[in-house]
Amino acid sequence: MAGSAGLALCGQTLVVRGGSRFLATSTASSDDNSLFVYDCSTAEKKSQENKGEDGLPFVPGSGAILASTFSESGCYFALTDDSKRLILFRTKPWQCLSVRAVVRRCTALTFTASEDKVLVADKSGDVYSFSVSEPHGCGRLELGHLSMLLDVAVSPDDSFVLTADRDEKIRVSWAAAPHSIQSFCLGHTEFVSRILVVPGHPELLLSSSGDGTLRLWEYQSGHQLYCCHLASLQEPAEPWGQKVARLAASRIAFWRREGCVALLCDCIPEVYVFQLDALRQQLLYRQRLSFQHRVWDVAFEESRGLWALQDCREAPLVLCRPMDGQWQSVPESAVVQTVSGVVRGHWAMLAGCAGADAGFSGLYKATFDNMTSYLQKKEERLQQQREKRRRRQSPPPGPNGQAKRTRPGPAACSC
Repeated sequence: MAGSAGLALCGQTLVVRGGSRFLATSTASSDDNSLFVYDCSTAEKKSQENKGEDGLPFVPGSGAILASTFSESGCYFALTDDSKRLILFRTKPWQCLSVRAVVRRCTALTFTASEDKVLVADKSGDVYSFSVSEPHGCGRLELGHLSMLLDVAVSPDDSFVLTADRDEKIRVSWAAAPHSIQSFCLGHTEFVSRILVVPGHPELLLSSSGDGTLRLWEYQSGHQLYCCHLASLQEPAEPWGQKVARLAASRIAFWRREGCVALLCDCIPEVYVFQLDALRQQLLYRQRLSFQHRVWDVAFEESRGLWALQDCREAPLVLCRPMDGQWQSVPESAVVQTVSGVVRGHWAMLAGCAGADAGFSGLYKATFDNMTSYLQKKEERLQQQREKRRRRQSPPPGPNGQAKRTRPGPAACSC
């Protein structure tokens, strides 16, 4: 998923990333002073003599951003790139605080609720924590899986660390003692692509998977509350209708103001909208938002609605909100025009993302049906054995077409 385009929103600060660069701007002001642009390819370089935390030499990459996130308050922003670096920023005003080496390329990261640490999950299945108050401190290994990690989250009180891996598991570990596991959320039949602790409902967890489902959990007990098969929401005539079961969500977003869940699936120009019924602990399907271009990412702004970043230079950003009971794109407004103009001015960072795969297709496990071939060959051998036995028991026919009869030999002499 290196170099994929992404969108992040916190308050009225909007971040768009692509390749090795990202830009941050405000949805509340058109002032040029609100724009901040950063290029990881020109960031602090680590020398070849520097060692990673596993003792291996540092291997430089292109600087393509792999994952990024805001802290809850929006005061901090962090990203990881394919040069095995964790870069931490302060956002008010924007300032790079540190560039630190990580052991392996990372797949996801999140801030703790107290914003004192950044948790980084990597491809080997490990989670490291990095201090925010000591921005140059080394990472600390917190926990590990035997499988690639795809997402990481924390509970609102920082009691639990939740991790999702390629082996269909969601693990809930105690943050104070990560070796102590509170529960597993089991039920997905393919890799778990995204997890989200529902804001405002700290006991609930949303998860998506390569099995084409969206699930709701009470994660401390590992109990599944709801499961939606996305294939049931498709029309047979749609060109991707037969492929939904093989798709994973690339983003789960939640709008606390309206209790809405937006689900973006990879390679489908649509966003599924659900309504969370927290009292009944279920999700109610509301609508599909269709777009004319590939949607790279979506994010909610609490005061406005759902922003979508799409592969279209003329209209890179679309704002949607519910109107008269239906979600619709907002007609060209001043804020959409202003922010889209900023993105168009830096379109070069997104140009390389056009047509690029998000990488989920490579996470499906290949299966080989050796049993069918074995059983078929076994049946052929048994049939041959039965045929041989039948021939031995049935002598060949005589000259008149009748089976030959064996004559008894002469009687033995009694003298």
